[in-house]
Amino acid sequence: MDKVPMTLEGFQRLESELKRLKTKERPDVIKAIATAREHGDLSENAEYHAAKERQGFIEGRLNEIEEKIANSEVIDPSQFSGNTIKFGATVTVADEDTDEEITYQIVGEHEASIETGFLSFSAPLARAMIGKAVGDMIEVNTPKGAKGYEILKVVFK
Repeated sequence: MDKVPMTLEGFQRLESELKRLKTKERPDVIKAIATAREHGDLSENAEYHAAKERQGFIEGRLNEIEEKIANSEVIDPSQFSGNTIKFGATVTVADEDTDEEITYQIVGEHEASIETGFLSFSAPLARAMIGKAVGDMIEVNTPKGAKGYEILKVVFK
């Protein structure tokens, strides 16, 4: 399987969540299951079933995170510099139509969240930006038609 690029910050967030799940969430749910078992008949015990469901979610999330960590290639964007956009860059663009400025960081697929400004490197907008520099114009095809942007700023942090 190919390695998936991930920023150092994204990798650290995954490691932090993994540690929290293993040291806090998993032991808490095990205690909740034990407590619920003490209440008797498990077939009608809602607390037991809820705790078992939570345990299944935690174990699934642990497996998912461990797989992401194992298959990631960590890239530290702070080691880069210059005005050319590449993975890890934090890019400010201006919408050609509205002049609205928007800032995105180009990150790995597992850490992308458009609401927080993390744009997957495989997203059409990121693909259009990669290799471009400050002052360049880019055009991206969207479901609503072509959209143009001007690259205003590129930072590696």
